[in-house]
Amino acid sequence: MNKLTINDIDVRGKRVLVRVDFNVPLDEKQNITDDTRIVESLPTIKKILSSGGRAILMSHLGRPKGKPKPEFSLLPAAVRLEKLLGTKVAFASDCIGEPAEKAAAALKDGECLLLENLRYHNEEEANDPGFAKSLAKLGDVYVNDAFGSAHRAHASTEGITKFISVSVAGLLMQKELQYLGAAVENPVRPFTAILGGAKISGKIDVIQNLLSKVDTLIIGGGMAYTFFKAQGLEIGKSLLEADKVDLAKQILSDVQKKSMRFLLPVDCVVASDFKNEAERKVVAKDKIPAGWQALDIGPATAELFSSEVKKSKTVVWNGPMGVFEFPNFAVGTNAVARALVEATKQGTTTIVGGGDSAAAISQAGMAKSVTHVSTGGGASLEYLEGKILPGVAALTDKK
Repeated sequence: MNKLTINDIDVRGKRVLVRVDFNVPLDEKQNITDDTRIVESLPTIKKILSSGGRAILMSHLGRPKGKPKPEFSLLPAAVRLEKLLGTKVAFASDCIGEPAEKAAAALKDGECLLLENLRYHNEEEANDPGFAKSLAKLGDVYVNDAFGSAHRAHASTEGITKFISVSVAGLLMQKELQYLGAAVENPVRPFTAILGGAKISGKIDVIQNLLSKVDTLIIGGGMAYTFFKAQGLEIGKSLLEADKVDLAKQILSDVQKKSMRFLLPVDCVVASDFKNEAERKVVAKDKIPAGWQALDIGPATAELFSSEVKKSKTVVWNGPMGVFEFPNFAVGTNAVARALVEATKQGTTTIVGGGDSAAAISQAGMAKSVTHVSTGGGASLEYLEGKILPGVAALTDKK
């Protein structure tokens, strides 16, 4: 990554404007139910405060659609951050204008301020230059530590860099790019990618980019059944993207020409209905009964995928193996998670790419036992597709 990072600059006495990702889940009483994203931003914030900088944090939360809505306030995040830092966190009732400017001006060295939700203004997502300029006015230097939003060219991630002289990556952003970058550009081999989730359509570009990079590509989850259909198999009422069958055929044909392993499920767990308590049974991939739907990979597949993972030196996993939200159909996903943990113990670099995979490995209680769990689902997918992330491209280059 040829971009300046927070380690390359002196922040003492400076107002450091930091784009964080505090888009955390809240319950109906405005309690934060998972503070992972806040915790992940602590190293950058602590570094600024301990170096005598003035940390001015900004983030979005949910989709308030350009209007102030109390249920999307970042105040609960300020309260949680205060607890995690063990020091006072000031809160501004807006992210621009007088409330923000007054609060920023009142900060002393080593103090922290969180601005109200950026998305209370439509100009944030529109990447409006005037709005970006109003944000930039609050800081002397800019730090982007919000990997989860780096794939979006918004005012706080991309536009702002045009109005501030030095823009650098935070420690979390640096970590995300190092792990994902090394995996995609220079992996220790054998390199295995596991792709799951519901649809091929969301992962086409990832599949096509990884075909030339991996030693093994494993496909699970709902998208496997479109591949089965492409092979002429009966898939019952399993998830199907009918308009992607030809594409699946093309991918199967491309794989034949490459010296890589391409693994699809060999058996699956089928259900009589789409619910946790539905009648279920294990069948071979070519024995899915009409009227039934496959909701998880079967035990033989879990064994096959797990043994492949344990033979690898680098593993990237994006997307669950089944409907992991239903405990009865989370078995395959949990088996893959366990295989990643075992491989990590043997020295394999294991990277879980945000979104549902991150949720699945957290639900299984194994998030701390793999090398890296990405904080950005969409961003990590776009990175694996080989796309340039606007929030990264906009940062200042190293000389």
